[in-house]
Amino acid sequence: METVSNLVWSPALIILCIVVGLFFSLSTRFLQLRHFAEMIRQMFRGKSSDEGISSFQALSLALSGRVGTGNIAGVATAIAYGGPGAVFWMWLIAFVGAGSAFVEAALAQVYKTKQDGQFRGGPAYYIEKGLKWKWYAVLFAVVTVLATGVLLPGVQANSIAEGMKNAFSIHPAITGIGIVVLLGIIILGGVKRIARAAEFIVPFMAIGYILMAVIIVVVNIEKLPEVLGLIFRSAFGADAAFGGILGAAISWGVKRGIYSNEAGQGTAPHAAAAAEVSHPAKQGLVQAFSVYIDTWFVCSATAFMILMTGMYNVTPEGKAPIVQTLGDVKPGPIYTQKAVETVFPDLGAPFVAVALFFFAFTTIMAYYYMAETNIAYLGRLLKWKNVRAFQFALKIVMLGVVFYGSVKTAELAWMLGDIGVGSMAWLNLIAILLLAKPALKVLKDYEQQKKEGRDPVFDPAKLGIEGADFWEYDYKARETKAASGK
Repeated sequence: METVSNLVWSPALIILCIVVGLFFSLSTRFLQLRHFAEMIRQMFRGKSSDEGISSFQALSLALSGRVGTGNIAGVATAIAYGGPGAVFWMWLIAFVGAGSAFVEAALAQVYKTKQDGQFRGGPAYYIEKGLKWKWYAVLFAVVTVLATGVLLPGVQANSIAEGMKNAFSIHPAITGIGIVVLLGIIILGGVKRIARAAEFIVPFMAIGYILMAVIIVVVNIEKLPEVLGLIFRSAFGADAAFGGILGAAISWGVKRGIYSNEAGQGTAPHAAAAAEVSHPAKQGLVQAFSVYIDTWFVCSATAFMILMTGMYNVTPEGKAPIVQTLGDVKPGPIYTQKAVETVFPDLGAPFVAVALFFFAFTTIMAYYYMAETNIAYLGRLLKWKNVRAFQFALKIVMLGVVFYGSVKTAELAWMLGDIGVGSMAWLNLIAILLLAKPALKVLKDYEQQKKEGRDPVFDPAKLGIEGADFWEYDYKARETKAASGK
């Protein structure tokens, strides 16, 4: 597993993520800066319908996937192996990644379809309709079902179980049973129930976590200039202690940043396609902002708690320890736990356990939705007679995987997760690069309509975009029917 993980996450993938993010940032004239206010406005516009969910529900569902153990354990790992400078590279990859996030979400909207009474979409759909490569679309769908249905849930379940064992001495098997029961209740209710659960849980968990970080920062406010200086000096090899690990800072910052924010990986487009909007760019902007929420807010909350309290170790791979404040402990949630305990002595372990539960549980919900969407895609394309049977089988398999993940080793769980995420990223990044032309047309059309003072409405025929069947037929028919009803 380690060999496969290192092969998938070779420097080539890290370079590809950065290059694609930079390409879309430049080709969109840094929409992540120009349309920052518009991103926030679009989050709260749009209502759900019988077929789709609201923009805010789609944002919450996508954030369910983005905000997970990577925001706690991933940040700690980046600091442990790359030093404080890794935090800067996480910030940077989020900024350029917002460009990739816009493109993949907009494409998901352009090429979405109405299937079994609800919107479905994602990389498999835009690969088939946009590139017209069915074999590549099937490959992505199969990889995604394996990644999100089998490989990735174990990371999240394992983190929950470890947190509960550490804080409350609950046996991992008991925690695993509890997760299975709660998850089963939600996923058996379908996408609407998943979206409603995410809409309620995600804002609550993110705000609660950030508030704790604010308290830690305020108590240690005199250290803020020193910590910011340390992050920036270390990021460019200018710090005396961390100057020799610049390569590790970049590598771990980018790797864990990508794992956390998922920009370009092909996960968030599944939720983006389910949104009820009048123009694909609207959901593209919302999903670009979700990258900021994940990294600039939640990951930064973890980083500042750890760095400002000094509760971390730095031991680059194959090198002697540079910082060893915590002694011989493995990097992970314990860094955040120790940081919280500097202000609230008895609250560290329970706080981290509860935060991990919410972060990881919502991510598992999102993974199920992604896997189900790709089962639906394969069923439509391969003309399976009983897709619901396959989806029910997926529920059973995933519940089993979640229980198994609760009791297996963390090291193996992370390796499997890395393989799943990396495989999807390779396939999706290549696809969105090849589909850059229609995505850029969508942005230009949106900006033109906004300039004319209109609420943008998408017309693929006017832009010469083929394969956008929903917009060309279903959306127009629905709008005509609504107009005649008035």
